[in-house]
Amino acid sequence: MKFFIDTANLDEIKEANALGILDGVTTNPSLMAKDGVTGQNNILKRYVDICEIVDGDVSAEVISTDFAGIVKEGEHLAALHENIVVKVPMIKDGVKALKHFSDNGIRTNCTLVFSAGQAILAAKAGATYVSPFIGRIDDITWDGVGLIAQMVEIYANYGYQTEILAASIRSPLHIVSCAELGADVVTAPLKAILGLLNHPLTDIGLEKFLADYRKGNS
Repeated sequence: MKFFIDTANLDEIKEANALGILDGVTTNPSLMAKDGVTGQNNILKRYVDICEIVDGDVSAEVISTDFAGIVKEGEHLAALHENIVVKVPMIKDGVKALKHFSDNGIRTNCTLVFSAGQAILAAKAGATYVSPFIGRIDDITWDGVGLIAQMVEIYANYGYQTEILAASIRSPLHIVSCAELGADVVTAPLKAILGLLNHPLTDIGLEKFLADYRKGNS
């Protein structure tokens, strides 16, 4: 399973990359605004800055909602850097744009996916990645991880090449559950990724080893 970090913060990306496990980055207008990146030129520069840090796919999101606008914006984003993947919303014109981009060699990430039906459309249209937002599904008391299971089964049934990119990750448990089910990629905040490091028995064991070493060398 590939690990992406979901952020626009360069320091967080560098920290995740330093772990040696980072395969890519996803971001969106909300994350850009959260990091104080506003204005089209600044946003485009931030995408390029991210691409220069991580050797992997970087999802850059369109803000247009009509076919012509999505295509124009997506082509501009894809031209910024070879690692850019155009992030397209799961709407009717978005599906049309996914097919256009697929036919023209531009890689895509279909975002804001909340159902198996939407996931089927994205795969049929040739999306490179599809991003089910499992945390937001959990927020409305549905089963986000259950959607991952559905998608894994459906894609396997028909041999779809679209990669399942589990998004809206809220905890290390979400990451592990997605790995168990066979998600191709998980994109998570740095906090959730670092949370995988933690276990109380590791802390207890390390403290004992260090204490024994100090006793033996005092």
